[in-house]
Amino acid sequence: MVTKTSAYPDIAIPPGEYLAEEIEARGISQKELARRMGRPLNAINEIINGKKSITAETALQLEAVMPQIPARFWLNLEIDYQLTRALISKRVKAA
Repeated sequence: MVTKTSAYPDIAIPPGEYLAEEIEARGISQKELARRMGRPLNAINEIINGKKSITAETALQLEAVMPQIPARFWLNLEIDYQLTRALISKRVKAA
């Protein structure tokens, strides 16, 4: 008998948490990141606080500011976050 184990964690970590860690490590404030990206400060703050998603355009802007981290990385974090949230919700409803 084959048992299926979940490939997804039990908690969903918003990509903004990774972004917050990255800008802190680089010594960049949210305000400075917003300025460099040409975005309003509140948009950056909402991403960091998990209230706003990282779009393809945002990912490209992040890549422009931090070229060591490709846009695909930020989008993959967002996709994984959304998928994990959906799977957790599905598990809760099934329980």
